This record gives sequence, C-alpha cells and structure tokens, in this order.
Amino acid sequence: MADGLWMFSMSRINWALGAKQGGSTTEVKTCLGRTVGVQSIGEHTAIELTGTDRPGLLSEISAVLTNLKCNVVAAEVWTHNMRVACVVYVTDELTSRPIEDPEQLAAIKEQLSNVLKGNDDRRGVKTDFSMGLTHTERRLHQMMFADRDYEGPDTRSLGENGRPIIKIENCNEKGYSVVNVHCKDRPKLLFDTVCTLTDMQYVVFHASINSSGTYALQEYYIRHMDGCTLDTEGEKQRVIKCLEAAIERRVSEGLRLELCTSDRVGLLSDITRIFRENGLSVTRADVTTRGDKAVNVFYVTDTSGNSVDMKIVEAMRREIGHTILQVKSMPSSPRPCPTDTGDKAKFSFGSLLKSQIERLSYNFGLIKS
Repeated sequence: MADGLWMFSMSRINWALGAKQGGSTTEVKTCLGRTVGVQSIGEHTAIELTGTDRPGLLSEISAVLTNLKCNVVAAEVWTHNMRVACVVYVTDELTSRPIEDPEQLAAIKEQLSNVLKGNDDRRGVKTDFSMGLTHTERRLHQMMFADRDYEGPDTRSLGENGRPIIKIENCNEKGYSVVNVHCKDRPKLLFDTVCTLTDMQYVVFHASINSSGTYALQEYYIRHMDGCTLDTEGEKQRVIKCLEAAIERRVSEGLRLELCTSDRVGLLSDITRIFRENGLSVTRADVTTRGDKAVNVFYVTDTSGNSVDMKIVEAMRREIGHTILQVKSMPSSPRPCPTDTGDKAKFSFGSLLKSQIERLSYNFGLIKS
C-alpha cells in the first residue's frame, strides 16, 4: 500500500472476484484451463498439497512429477510454522494437455502422498486435484487455514522481528467487534487479512486502512455472519492467531534467487535438486512460464533456517549459469514493530473518519469463497 489513508463503509460485503466502483464492475476470471490468479498458463491439471515442511521437499515433489511424465507449468509454494502448502499446475509431458487418465492421476496422488508423509507427520498430509475456479494465492490461504498452520510452534515474542500486533475489542453500542492490526506494510497485506476474515465466516461492515512510512494500521468492524460479535476470549485469540498467520505466510525468509532460462520438462526438478545437494531449503517459491521461458523465484535458507553461505550460492551460479540464476535481494532483519502507538486516537476509526472524511470512501466488494 502507498502512504495514505483508505476508508471503506460497507453495509454488506459481497465476496466476489472483482471490485465494484462507481457502478462498474471489474472482474478477474480465474478458472482451470484459462488463468491462475491473473496469469494465463493454458490448459493444465492443478494439484494441491499440504503437509509438514522439511529441507528438500520441493525437490522430491518435482522429481516425482518428472518421473511420472508431468511437465510443471507453474507452481506456488508457501511455508509457515513448519507446514507447507503448494499448488502445482502440470500437463502431460507427451500431449501438453491436462492429465485426465484415472490411473495416472491415482499414481500421482499416491506417490506425492508418500513423499509428503516422510518419516514423521503427526498432523497428516493432503494431496488433491483442484476442480472449478482457482485463485492460487486465495487457495493457499484456504489450504493453510484448513491445515491449522496457525496452531504451529510459536517461538517469537510480541513485537520481535516486525511481528503483527493485533487487538480485538467489542463496540457494544454499535454491535460490532473492532479488530486493530498494526504491522509492517507490504504488498497484498489488505488481501491477506480480508481473505482470512471471510474464510472465518466474519462480515466486515466498516474498515479504515492507514499506511504511514513502513507500517500499516488496519481497523475492521466485524460481526459473525449470524450478526453476533466475538464474545469469548478464546474466540478473540483464535482470530488473532489466524490473522497473524495470514500476515506471516507471505513474508519471505531467506535469500531471494531468480532463475530465467528456456523452459523444458524437468527443469524444476533439476534446479531444486541442486539446491538440495548444496544444503539449501526453499521457504517460498513462485514458478511461472512465460512463452518459452521459465521465470522462477525462490527464497532459500540453509537446512537450519539460517542465512545461506554466499560461497555456496556462487558455486551454484557457476554450475547453473551466472546469467540464469541471479541473487536479487539479501535477507534483512525487519525493524521491530512498536508495541503500542501510545495514541489511541490515531488508531480509531471514529477519529480517522472525522479528520479524513474528504479523502476516500468506497463501496467495496472483495473475494467470495
């Protein structure tokens, strides 16, 4: 988000792919065989995977797909709290068409499930084929929420490493629960928080979004779909944990590597094998195909989750090609998020409304599950 203030007043949010503004509707179509998110990737079969994360897992998944004569057209991988969610789009290597043979699909599911199980997965794994409409990032949020990644190990203290600060209070006069989110600003932050609230069956009636410098303040006035507020402390804590998880999933840890080269069957398997052999673990990946080019982004750490030795990276670049694999950003330690603003008026929807009413007001439709 750019610096500034956004305000939304919503008598009801109709979750849809698109936003209605000024009487016109803009819609992003996302269906199998046509688009994924906003990127056209042609006809494909979508595979959804969730399980316990471990070093080398993406390498094992891509190796299985290559052995089963699948060509990876695109993929997106998120990791959080030792869990992993992955959506992979594949075609048949021989026909370049979606895979429809029941026996081949069954073999893919069985072998990928075995890879995900590993030696110890107490939480369980899931391998499925996506049907109907798919929006990749929205689907990853839903998969990780269903996998309860928000219940994972919590080793950080409040405010450390820019962790979100989330508070929930009830506004009994109006019959709303007020959710305040204070965290480091980044692209798609609004998308992530609103998706989570609607996946949890809450309706957002009003919201104020204020971005100042590197931090964002978000305030949501919400109710259950049945009209009730969040009445128990346990319910409030669950919403806080789920919003924290939604914000943290997209925060990429590690060194950012970008690969751009001619696409071919087995490329992802070869690249991730080199990562694994050099002791690197992929914490997030975005694999795309643009024409005849593969354009991939990987965030990597060592197998313990620490920073990567740059000598290892340079050795890999010599093996793969310096112009093919490039280092795009070094990992950085985000500044701690202040534990309290010290001025509740700055964080209040009412005061923002009074001082900034002339700025911007939208009737606003978001994403429908």
